[in-house]
Amino acid sequence: MDKQTDKSSNHFLGAGWGFPVTFIAGYNKLHITENEENINESIAIILQTRQGERFSDPFFGAGIQKFFFRKMDNTLKGEIRDTVAMSLMIYEPRIKVLEVKVDCMDEHNGIVQVAINYMYIRTNTRHNYVFPFHIKEGTSLVK
Repeated sequence: MDKQTDKSSNHFLGAGWGFPVTFIAGYNKLHITENEENINESIAIILQTRQGERFSDPFFGAGIQKFFFRKMDNTLKGEIRDTVAMSLMIYEPRIKVLEVKVDCMDEHNGIVQVAINYMYIRTNTRHNYVFPFHIKEGTSLVK
């Protein structure tokens, strides 16, 4: 299937500003994302946004930053899983979340990986999104 046919058949998936907002050099245009890329960027924005951060919608976002510096155990995994699933159900109506897996990848460095298995509602097409949930702190400090 060529790109033009693919774009016209998936137009319901949406299009919008790319994230982070960038411009196309030499054309004075915003970078616009479409279809699957637009949905993945939307998921990333929802997961990275703290509740209260958007003035126009103070409840927008998953607010998973509240889980930073917590003990990495099954309770934390369950809370992150439920928060991610609920936030995506509310703020990304183009998808149906099938499963959210939370894995503690590196307890010493506090790296948690969130894997989201979802389906586009209009086409029942399944996709995955992996979100690395951790803080990158200053690591070049002199001892």
